[in-house]
Amino acid sequence: MNLIIVESPTKARTLNRFLGKDYSVEATMGHIKDLPKSKLGVDVENNFEPDYVRVDKRKKEIKKIKDLAKKADGIYLASDPDREGEAIAAHVQEEISSQKTIDKNKIKRISFHEITKSAVEEAISHPHEIDFALVDAQIARRVLDRLVGYKLSPLLWKKVRRGLSAGRVQTVAVRLIVERQREIEAFNPVEYWIISADLKKDNQQFVAELKKIDGKKAEIGNKSEAGKIVSDLEKSDYQISEIQRREVRKRPWAPLITSTMTRSAASIMGWSSKKTMTVAQRLYEEGLITYHRTDSTNLSKSAVSQARSLIKSEYGSNYLPEQPRIYKTKSKGAQEAHEAIRPTDSTVTPKGEWPIKGSFATDTTKLYDLIWKRFIASQMSDTVYDRTSIIVEAKVDKVYELRVSGQIVKFDGWRKLFGLSSDDDPQLPEVEKGDNLELKKVSSEQKFTTPPPAYNEASLIKMLESLGIGRPSTYAPTISTIQDRNYVEKTDGKFAPTTVGIAVADFLVKHFNEVFEYGFTAEMENDLDRVATGQKDWRKILSEFWGPFVKKLETTEEKAQRVKIEYEKLGKKCPECKEGELVVRIGRFGKFISCDRFPDCKYTDKYVDKIGMKCPDCKKGDVIVKKTKKGRQFYGCSRYPKCEYASWKDPRQKDKENEKEK
Repeated sequence: MNLIIVESPTKARTLNRFLGKDYSVEATMGHIKDLPKSKLGVDVENNFEPDYVRVDKRKKEIKKIKDLAKKADGIYLASDPDREGEAIAAHVQEEISSQKTIDKNKIKRISFHEITKSAVEEAISHPHEIDFALVDAQIARRVLDRLVGYKLSPLLWKKVRRGLSAGRVQTVAVRLIVERQREIEAFNPVEYWIISADLKKDNQQFVAELKKIDGKKAEIGNKSEAGKIVSDLEKSDYQISEIQRREVRKRPWAPLITSTMTRSAASIMGWSSKKTMTVAQRLYEEGLITYHRTDSTNLSKSAVSQARSLIKSEYGSNYLPEQPRIYKTKSKGAQEAHEAIRPTDSTVTPKGEWPIKGSFATDTTKLYDLIWKRFIASQMSDTVYDRTSIIVEAKVDKVYELRVSGQIVKFDGWRKLFGLSSDDDPQLPEVEKGDNLELKKVSSEQKFTTPPPAYNEASLIKMLESLGIGRPSTYAPTISTIQDRNYVEKTDGKFAPTTVGIAVADFLVKHFNEVFEYGFTAEMENDLDRVATGQKDWRKILSEFWGPFVKKLETTEEKAQRVKIEYEKLGKKCPECKEGELVVRIGRFGKFISCDRFPDCKYTDKYVDKIGMKCPDCKKGDVIVKKTKKGRQFYGCSRYPKCEYASWKDPRQKDKENEKEK
């Protein structure tokens, strides 16, 4: 009997489906060793030696694996093909090898990027040793994050507020959100005007927008300027001065990687990165997709060949380019897997009988459909458009140039899988150069420049990725952590910093700017990746970081002033002490009402987040912001359970839409 050791029971069940009776598959249930929770667990005086201990919850699994290992003919460590998986394999090997009766030569490491019969059999036939450079990379990140977190957190308790904690990458993410919020608040809108003309040729009517005045870009800053131009245009004659036509070819998107998958799921389905990764994990463990923590857009030759055969048979030869498409990896970070995220079998579609049942069925179908389409489309022909621009000239004292543009689809290509946008088939008039046009009316519209948008999950991940901060395995936990710590709030999908988040970010950036500076964080990520390839010694990296960091800690603890958090005031006196004012504070479990004289007065009360409108169902209660047990935000009635109104969407948005319709 051979023993295969994986991390999860789902992965174990999938392997058991196609491996014969000669194999027993057991799961570790994740990491079996980690740094201790109750102390630092890193001997900084002894070259940063980590004190990895057994995870208490995994003692039962460890014992079972060790017992089975004694009887096994061969032992295969089959944890995931990344840093964490390599560390798990190393720890399992340590535990098994500690038994005197075990022949160490029968312990082998196997790696596969898809859980299919052929991939696993191939891996078993080509076992290898544990990659200890990759294990060192995991240790380096774990130790560095422990040092930063354990040393900065007590400082935050003293200088900001008890119960706070800091993280190397999480703090940078909060900093991004704080800085964006300040950009939004400091933004001064600039007035501008758009002017357009409704024109007619025979029975065809279209709208052209003013683009240039006397050959220069039309920049109209106020109503007076707009009025003069409208007056001129109302007196003008109009003529087609030029028609520009060109063919445009649009290549398909690359197959998904971790960042683009989480961003796409956020944009299309409104999912959090945590949910996306959870669903992807299930798809991977069921053997339906390749490994989902990856920043590589590479595709295997066999996968591309299967996709091309499917495209030819399902859609026809004209949807198949002459040569397979190759995509270059753009990520600044090191690759954590060898392929993009793709189906393990392209012929499996969500439209057929779906192998996953129960609560995961719908979500796995949706994500698999997205992954499947992006993969198949990546090997399809270009979408081809005829793009046309009609330039209209109006002359009075000045020469006004107006333009209308559009594109007509000649061949849908890869867009056949995703559909065409509403702008792809505009109704452009049939006109020729020199044609005179009839003016129906001139319109002007006041506009104002808008601030940069608040980050959502998709744009935050994109920014982190562009800065080289974070890796495929860190996006979801980073975003979850900053919300769990109440450093940021998410409303209607947009992030805003809390008062606590602002205080923490400002304090850490002020006193530890070198640690939380974007370039430094990105370069530290690159150095940690170099450990994985054997180019850097992780102990040397930590030594270079530790000395200046400790000095900064000592200086800050001695000289930094305590931060005063600006709390939201409710304009009411404390009912208990009659002296203080009620404020909204943020604790471990979210917002609550407190007296501003705390700790002298310990009055507290629940905080109800009203949005300023009555319940659309009962018309009596207030609509309040609530959260599910898993932390997802929704809107409900304050009279619950008498009124059971609940909505995932902000009901204020519906009111705004109704106003627009009126």
